[in-house]
Amino acid sequence: MLLELRDVHVRYGKIEALKGVSLAVEEGEIVTLIGGNGAGKTTTLKTISGLRPVAAGTIRLGGESIVGIPPHRLVALGVAHAPEGRGIFPGMTVRENLEMGAYGRRGADLRPDLERALDLFPRLRERIKQFAGTLSGGEQQMLAIGRALMARPNLLLLDEPSMGLAPKLVSQVFDTITEINRQGTTILLVEQNAAQALQRAHRAYVIETGRVVIEGRAAELQASEAVRKAYLGED
Repeated sequence: MLLELRDVHVRYGKIEALKGVSLAVEEGEIVTLIGGNGAGKTTTLKTISGLRPVAAGTIRLGGESIVGIPPHRLVALGVAHAPEGRGIFPGMTVRENLEMGAYGRRGADLRPDLERALDLFPRLRERIKQFAGTLSGGEQQMLAIGRALMARPNLLLLDEPSMGLAPKLVSQVFDTITEINRQGTTILLVEQNAAQALQRAHRAYVIETGRVVIEGRAAELQASEAVRKAYLGED
C-alpha cells in the first residue's frame, strides 16, 4: 500500500471539512475521488500534501506516518501535487516553470525529466520559451502537470485537471494521465468529470460532506444506478 488515510479529520476553524475520511491507494493505481462541490475532495489532497493540518487520524506513505511533515519534505519523499487552479508562475517561461518543479533536486541533471515532460505534452515544447501567463488554459494545465512530474514523484496528486477545458483537450489530458500511470506513477485524482475519471481509474471513492459514502472498483461505480444518477448526469 503506497498511501493510506485512516479516520482523517480536518477543520477550518470550527467547520469540520473532513469527518473521518479513510481511503487507500496501492502502488501503480489510478484512484479517483468524486463528489459534489464542497464535499472535501480538494481538502483531502491538500491534507495529504501537507497544506492542511490533520486534526485527528493518520496518513501513511509507504507504511510511515507523514502527519505533520511540511510540504517541501513531502515532495522529497515522492509526493507531488498539481493543484486546482494550476498555480503556474505567469511571469516565468515554460522552461523555468518546469525547472521549478525540480527545485528540491538542485544540482541534478534535469534533462531526462524535461524531455519526458515535453514528450508527454508536445505543445509545451512548442511554447518552451513563452511566458506561462500567455498560455491557453489547456496549456497551463499541461504545464502544471509537467511541473509536478519534474519532482519525480511516486505519488501524483491531481486536482481537477479538466476544469475549464474544451472537450477535445479533456480527452488529451486524460490520455496523458493514463500514460503517466502506465509509465509507473501512482495517481490520486480529484475530478469533476466523473465519467472520464471512472473510465480511467482502477478504483474510486465518493465523498459527500466530508465523508466517504461509496467505494469500490471504478467499473462497479460506473454501473451503479445511484452513482450514475448523482454524478454522471443520467436519469
